[in-house]
Amino acid sequence: MAGSEAAAGRTQAYLAQIITEGNILDPQCSGVAKRLQGYETRRLIQAVSMACHLPFSKNRYFVGRRDELEELQEKLLMGQDCKKVSIVGLGGTGKTQVALQFAYVVKETHPETCIFWLPALNTASFEQACIEIAQTLHIPLAAGEGSSAKELVKQHLSAGRAGRWLLVVDNADDADVMFGKGQSKGIIDYLPESEGSVTIYTTCKQDVAVLLTHNDVLELGAMSRSDAADFLEKSLIWKELLHDSTATSQLLDELAYVPLAIAQAAAYLNMNKTPIARYLRLLQSTEQDKVSLMSREFCDDTRYQGSANAVATTWMMSFKQLETRDTAATELLAFISCIEWKAIPRTILPKTQPEHRMEEAIGTLCGLSFLVRRENGDCQKEVGKGGGEEEEGRGKGKGEMDEGGIQECNAADKREAAVQHVTNAFPSDDYRNRELWRAYLPHALRLLENTQGYAGEAKSKLSLRVGKCLQIDGRIREAVRWIEKCCEWRRNVLAKDDSERLLSEHVLAIAYQADGQVKKAVDLLEKIVETQEVLAKEHPSRLASQHALAMAYRIDGQIKKAVDLLEKIVGIREEVKKAVGLLEKVVEIREEVLAKEHPSRLVSQHELAGAYRADGQTERAIELMDVDTGFE
Repeated sequence: MAGSEAAAGRTQAYLAQIITEGNILDPQCSGVAKRLQGYETRRLIQAVSMACHLPFSKNRYFVGRRDELEELQEKLLMGQDCKKVSIVGLGGTGKTQVALQFAYVVKETHPETCIFWLPALNTASFEQACIEIAQTLHIPLAAGEGSSAKELVKQHLSAGRAGRWLLVVDNADDADVMFGKGQSKGIIDYLPESEGSVTIYTTCKQDVAVLLTHNDVLELGAMSRSDAADFLEKSLIWKELLHDSTATSQLLDELAYVPLAIAQAAAYLNMNKTPIARYLRLLQSTEQDKVSLMSREFCDDTRYQGSANAVATTWMMSFKQLETRDTAATELLAFISCIEWKAIPRTILPKTQPEHRMEEAIGTLCGLSFLVRRENGDCQKEVGKGGGEEEEGRGKGKGEMDEGGIQECNAADKREAAVQHVTNAFPSDDYRNRELWRAYLPHALRLLENTQGYAGEAKSKLSLRVGKCLQIDGRIREAVRWIEKCCEWRRNVLAKDDSERLLSEHVLAIAYQADGQVKKAVDLLEKIVETQEVLAKEHPSRLASQHALAMAYRIDGQIKKAVDLLEKIVGIREEVKKAVGLLEKVVEIREEVLAKEHPSRLVSQHELAGAYRADGQTERAIELMDVDTGFE
């Protein structure tokens, strides 16, 4: 039987070669050919015309992506000019699944179209797929000549008699593999072209996509909220887990609607029957827990055998590729991993010189789908909330996440550098800056939350600035929390009478008062006023604290204390005004009779500037102190 099957196979291959290549039969065989050719031609042409080589079954869990599928259909099936389209997006966004779904749509709606699938992970996987396609098309291959399959498949599909076909080239991520390097050819040199036939590429790199298909690029981002919810429901065994709608919504938000992340979460929930709220707490507890959860591999028969299914591992591959090609983009991504993932203002990013390097770095991250640009020029981190793992994971010092990569101390250094940068960039709480600090607040808060184990001067300054802006915005409880953090650090490090410490305590007392914690405000202000007794009675800081204490007394119902203190303040300020008037006369006289650089004239000007400052006339004080003395 084995011998006859082999003979039949060789005969079939020979006939296929005759039919598909148009060879002329030997005249002695013409009689046999005439009797067999009609039947075999019909059978083999039918088999070839319906050829379909797809590595995966139709994904029954596939949901959504209607707009993307319609765009592919309009470009490739309805349009006349477009023959090639690239689907580009970060690993895990479902590029392969969209291409696979489209292939099955074509199979169902255009049965006369052949469909072929070529993985471009590496040259070996490409050549193996070409051998399988050659067998599907009954293209005879001599023993040991598997490497020639790619050339034979190209020749066959490029011939007009091959009919219409759809070719999917999946995972075209490595430019060297796709386009060749040096004298070696790339996969692109073995891809067929034919009138009426179309090709889809999937890649995570924008530059590769543009080289392959120019402006015919379909960018694939996260799923819509409704599609993500449908996908999670379809993927779960235990549908009752979805009854906690709040936790479900928060989980999808945390996973940023990335299909692979949702599939991974569903696999964990199916395996452990864990409530969604519990899984969400694990995901949000620490960076280490998050990395551990998102690094778990799971079985997925819609992906290549042996490929990384864990979303953190998938993203890490893209990050490693980035490290080798663009240092500026790597550093920029390291900073972005420390802040909020949405609506990133361009102005908050660390400056890179020259300016075009910053633009190129942002372009690289957008090209790898780590970022997407917004219409106003700002950016958004496409990876989502779980997207900091590529940097955080490298900071854990774990072998499974990082082979010789960034150690934990370096990751900590990057977080501290991010705190320092945002502190310097964060605007004052002047209400005229409100649009800017409102845009910065989510990023500063995310940074403060993610650096709980780190304390320093920069973080204390940022906590204070954030707290003051939150208070202006009416977010009093949050304001109190971060101002308290600032005061806590300064009390541990700075002296009791340090001006920076007293300033932060003054701001905290005002926040307590706004929060209705009047007793706390009174107690704190009394201590501040007591500490400031060493200052001159007309010192602006001392007067400001006394005034704040008087207001707190009034709110607390201690009216007499409030009145007494206010009378004292008013008396001091009246004395200051008298002093200002007298000093103005002295300065005026000395300016008339003394040279600009005369010591007595300078002393008088200095005293008047101090009086202006005590009287709250800061601008006049500065103006007087800046007067040109004539000294070099």
